[in-house]
Amino acid sequence: MAALNARPEQAERELETRKGPLGPRDLREILSTWKRLVNVQEEIGKLETEKEEVSIQVKYLVETQDQSTLQALPDYQMLRNRGREIRHQLNSLYQKELELDEKYYLKALKLPNWTHPDVPVGDESQARVVEVVGEKPAFDFKVKGHLEIGEDLDIVRQRRLSHISGHRSYYLRGAGAMLQHALVQFTVSKLVKQGFIPMAVPDLLRGAVFEGCGMQPNAVPSPVYNIDPSRFEDLCLAGTSEVGIAGYFMDHAVNLEDMPVRTVCSSTCYRTETDTGKEPWGLYRVHQFTKVEMFGVTAAESGEESTALLEEFLALQKEIFSELGLHYKVLDMPTQELGLPAYRKYDIEAWMPGRGKYGEISSTSNCTDYQSRRLNIMYYDRTGQLRYAHTVNGTACAIPRVLIALLESNQLQDGSVRVPAILQPFLGVETIVKPSYAPLKYIGPNQPKRR
Repeated sequence: MAALNARPEQAERELETRKGPLGPRDLREILSTWKRLVNVQEEIGKLETEKEEVSIQVKYLVETQDQSTLQALPDYQMLRNRGREIRHQLNSLYQKELELDEKYYLKALKLPNWTHPDVPVGDESQARVVEVVGEKPAFDFKVKGHLEIGEDLDIVRQRRLSHISGHRSYYLRGAGAMLQHALVQFTVSKLVKQGFIPMAVPDLLRGAVFEGCGMQPNAVPSPVYNIDPSRFEDLCLAGTSEVGIAGYFMDHAVNLEDMPVRTVCSSTCYRTETDTGKEPWGLYRVHQFTKVEMFGVTAAESGEESTALLEEFLALQKEIFSELGLHYKVLDMPTQELGLPAYRKYDIEAWMPGRGKYGEISSTSNCTDYQSRRLNIMYYDRTGQLRYAHTVNGTACAIPRVLIALLESNQLQDGSVRVPAILQPFLGVETIVKPSYAPLKYIGPNQPKRR
């Protein structure tokens, strides 16, 4: 808050460009409340110091004076009266501190990070293309979408699930499930060889961890699944393992010589996808999916460490998608696409022939000290002093969206799908073909009407 107070004009300009939940007027209100809170806390500190001094003096008189005449001593009565006054004042100030802190904290949680000066200003249409990698695959036949490909090969099912798992859910079967396992194994093993520490994390986490990461579990509508509070107090399902990994480092300090700490985690992610009008069918927007995530904790000695780690994560993402044979572009995302925690963010969009357009398959963000200050993630600097760390996160492989790009880009005219060379050792085949067994036949209600 001291940094915001020192640069209020810059902070107001950046709030305007981000178009987030707060505007310049909100910032002024937050700063005003924070200043009042600081003044109250300073006053509390002075009174608590005086209270301790009064207590010491009273104790001295009790120990050195005759008990029969103690009550008649003017100094003793004066100190007792002052002690009572201080207690009354403190009780009033404690209540004021509580009210100001709650008012300040709830609104300050919605403040975004600072913005890198090179970030484009505007909405997603202003994203800057940094690089285009590979060529669009060419076909001499009419291409299919991933859902049609998957259904024909009996490896993806999304129909007839409303009474089983609801809208935006899906099954992977046979080679579809094997592709998921292959992508996870390929990605995790690659990153472990690069020095990443593998981790398995809880899917259920407290709201404070989400808030510390810059997410808002109590927003309306909420992007986060909240567990029934009448049965399980303050638990939410994580939409990314970033939350669980950040929680692991919460209230802990890292040694400087061990930094940066690189973590890789494969987890199940849960997202409400409240915008029901977007991508109602297919695997692009689903409620539950598997994702391999990268998370880094680095020092802030020079201020450039997290920038270097962001570039490292981006380079690894490009390696992964290039080895999978995808055509993609790298985007420097504009201010309105940064969310709350990101100082700078890159997205990668892969070409999806069946959809006839590019689709986001990953992002990587430098959150500087935004998350670490909220979650108390620290490190010991060269002098042994505790300092706030910087955090960087990135999607290594979001399985459903990568599956879309792979199935649509590698489809063959006979309906089979070519397996990328890098994944063939995991699947044991070069091409995915129709299985030898017959697909299940639906015998439930709502049968198609016969004409």
